[in-house]
Amino acid sequence: MPFDEAPDRQSIFDAAHGDDYGAYGMQPKSGFDFRYLLATIRANLLMIVAIIAVFVAIGVIKTMLQTPRYTAMTTIQISGATARVLGRDQDEMTPADGEYDAERSLKTQMEVLKSRVLAQRVVQKLKLAGNPQFFKSQEVDSLAPGTSPKVLADIATSLVAGNLGVNLPVDSRVVTLTWTSTDPQMSQLIANTYASEFIQADLQRKFDSSAYARNFIAEQLTETKQRLEDSERALNAYSRQAGLIRTRDALGSGSEKEGGKSGGASVTTSSLLQVNEAANDATARRIVAEGEWRAVASTPPLSTKQVLANATVNELLAQKASMQAELEQERSRHLDDYPTVKAKIDQIAALNKQIQLAADNVRKGIQAEYLAALNTESKLASQVNQLKGATLSEQDQTVQYALLAREADTNREVYDGLLQRYKQLNASAGISLSNIAIVDTAEVPGGPSSPNLVKNLLISLILGMGLAAATVFFKDQFDDSIRVPEDVENKLALSLLGVVPRSEGEDPSEALLDPKSPISEAYNSLRGSLLYSTTEGLPHIMLVTSAQASEGKTTSAIAIANSFARMGKSVLLIDADLRRPSLHKRVGFANERGLSSLLTSHEAISTVSMPSGQEFLTFMPSGPIPPSPTELISTPRMEAILQEAAAAYDVVIIDSPPILGLADAPMLSALVDGVVFIVEADRSRRGSLKTALRRLRAMRPVLLGAVLTKFDPLKAGNRYSEYYGYDYYQYSSEAKAG
Repeated sequence: MPFDEAPDRQSIFDAAHGDDYGAYGMQPKSGFDFRYLLATIRANLLMIVAIIAVFVAIGVIKTMLQTPRYTAMTTIQISGATARVLGRDQDEMTPADGEYDAERSLKTQMEVLKSRVLAQRVVQKLKLAGNPQFFKSQEVDSLAPGTSPKVLADIATSLVAGNLGVNLPVDSRVVTLTWTSTDPQMSQLIANTYASEFIQADLQRKFDSSAYARNFIAEQLTETKQRLEDSERALNAYSRQAGLIRTRDALGSGSEKEGGKSGGASVTTSSLLQVNEAANDATARRIVAEGEWRAVASTPPLSTKQVLANATVNELLAQKASMQAELEQERSRHLDDYPTVKAKIDQIAALNKQIQLAADNVRKGIQAEYLAALNTESKLASQVNQLKGATLSEQDQTVQYALLAREADTNREVYDGLLQRYKQLNASAGISLSNIAIVDTAEVPGGPSSPNLVKNLLISLILGMGLAAATVFFKDQFDDSIRVPEDVENKLALSLLGVVPRSEGEDPSEALLDPKSPISEAYNSLRGSLLYSTTEGLPHIMLVTSAQASEGKTTSAIAIANSFARMGKSVLLIDADLRRPSLHKRVGFANERGLSSLLTSHEAISTVSMPSGQEFLTFMPSGPIPPSPTELISTPRMEAILQEAAAAYDVVIIDSPPILGLADAPMLSALVDGVVFIVEADRSRRGSLKTALRRLRAMRPVLLGAVLTKFDPLKAGNRYSEYYGYDYYQYSSEAKAG
């Protein structure tokens, strides 16, 4: 925005009342300021170019001094599962790796690839410890004479491991393996050897692991076999000592009839079981026979089914029936005393005797069976009782026998399991396949991989730019110099009221006499900003101050007073610098009476006011320098003087001493309606501005904003010259003459 235009009313209101830019602390403007960045770069351009040039030169020199190195690359695939030549039982199959286990397995393989052990295998395979060409490819030109082979092997191992590169892309099982040296053939040889030795080491680890398992199981087999033999001998010795005869099925697990106890059944127990079973059968037969006999004994002979079922009885009954029929025929023809009739009757009587005899024989047979069953039952019961006593006597002896038998069976089971596992390991030892395979073998590099001039220059450029940016950043952060108008808001957190250009070759006071000079135009723009700096418009009483001396504070106070006087407002300009007053020298008045005179008396301000020669503008010098200016300013008389001046004039402007080191300006800031803070452009302060503002804000004044004085747009850059209208202020000679 050109400074001959008035600022936005809202921003000025905020500046006066502390909304965003107020008296009690303004927040810097947010966002990225490209103009400020470009200005900072332009101001430090030589330093930035120098830093970047140094880094680029270092990169070029380093590139020229480096020996060309060649990188050979081979790729290997690491699968998730290991194939086997011989199948395995289903219960011994290894489950597929989960995602976490697969990732962990890949990381493990990467660590194995980088391990020193694998590097030692490569050194031993290629005999690099005694190969001068290898050490030459690693730029090791000479070794101490008499170096031991172990030291040479350690050096070669370190060189091999140090030049290895391993890269595993994301979501891939194909590993890129690189090796770098100054000899392309050596790089190819070692890269390929690394891949092959990696596979060999993997197979060797698996074989060693299997061999360890076989050796361990073989030792366990020997120990278990010895324990089995000892337990069997102990069992047999105890059986012989106790006189126990056990029926064991090849030292099996035991008899179910003994409740599952190990050791099998004894002869006595087996006999008891057999005799008891026979006794039970005999009892059953005796009961059946007794039932049959009782049924036959209580029933007429020819009424029992056993008699009727007898073949002899049946045949005799049939003959009797036939004979009875013949008798009836004879009686139908003859009398009972007839010889044929008598013969038939005699025959029937004979048959009846035979039938009775046969029936008696059947009954006697049933009785004999019953008596035999009863006798058998009695004998078997007696035998069972005897075997029960023998078995009960044997129980105490079988307790120890059962313990020994169970121990022998357990040892047998362990031995059988170990023997089976040992046979499986022997069958599968050394025939498992590696889950690592070479995808691409390394070729002889066609060109050097380093040094890369473009890469080195790019890195040097980035590092140089980074260091230059950091240097400029820290330099800017620790430097509170105000070089461009944007610094007022960014570094001081104050709104910008105006920018006053530097006067070239003439006194600023003389330049102010020309209403068309750039300085006059700048103060006219400042006047427009002050007209709307508060909600009531122009502040009635304004204090003009700065952090240090010689920043243009007095010149600005005079220019502001003259500017408002030309508008027709009655203005009183007070020189409140009671230590080093300069206003009377600027206007050519004597300093015999002034503000100090009023502070030590009750006179009216008109007694010390002096006309300036310009209409509507009145000056009040500082007066004689008092011994203690701060004590005079802090009295109620100072406030009364300002109230009297405000009642008599439209605008009261106070030219105060600098803030740093003095208490006058902060005390006066609490008595006025607004404070104008003067800042000299491009002046090194090292924190003095922020210190001065902290002291000023401690009194909670109304900070209207800052005025940047002695600003040189050409020094800040052409862009600032055009932006702030510097060229616009350069009137032509005809315009000045007019």
